[in-house]
Amino acid sequence: MKSVLLIGLGRFGKHIAIQLNSLGHEVLGIDIKEERVNDAMDIVTDAQIGDSTNEAFLRTLGVGNFDICYVTISNDFQSSLETTYLLKELGARFVVARAERDGQERFLLRNGADKVVYPEKQIAKWAAIRYSSSHILDYIELDDSTALYEVTLPDAWVGKSIIQLDVRKKFDLTIIGMKTHDVMNFMIQPETILPPGTTLLVLGKYKALQKCFRI
Repeated sequence: MKSVLLIGLGRFGKHIAIQLNSLGHEVLGIDIKEERVNDAMDIVTDAQIGDSTNEAFLRTLGVGNFDICYVTISNDFQSSLETTYLLKELGARFVVARAERDGQERFLLRNGADKVVYPEKQIAKWAAIRYSSSHILDYIELDDSTALYEVTLPDAWVGKSIIQLDVRKKFDLTIIGMKTHDVMNFMIQPETILPPGTTLLVLGKYKALQKCFRI
């Protein structure tokens, strides 16, 4: 369980609060608007009304005692930037800030953010890759070019072994797991035979995946 300071209880902030609450973390929610604070009372451990750009107010929170500080202020980048800067100045251990437009990430990182999330851009990329192919069921991006993909098994692969397909040599892709009847198996061997109804966990670059699965 971690102690979390969540600044900004708009739509995105509330979704973060819901997930943190479900994971069992202690969350102090902050927003300048009273109605947002009231709406979030059932999904946070505690909540306060306050201006996060006010250094004196932030000092009263003891920001250095929190494991993580989220800055999810919406539609006010100046306040987000000032809050991020002040959190670090006051000793925050780890600050995650939200960007809403291209270019904001650079400024947030320069002003103290340890990590920046850009939900609209990240979800747009996920949706574009996920739904533009009938083969891809899900994916987790590891860096700008490499990801872990869950893909359906092509009909031509059914009954063949990992070594027969040899996708590592042919396409520079690595099959790291397989799921059959909702049971995940990571103990696959070169001789493992792929039965019908299987999905694969494949590690590699999207362009290689496109070539391999003819996406």
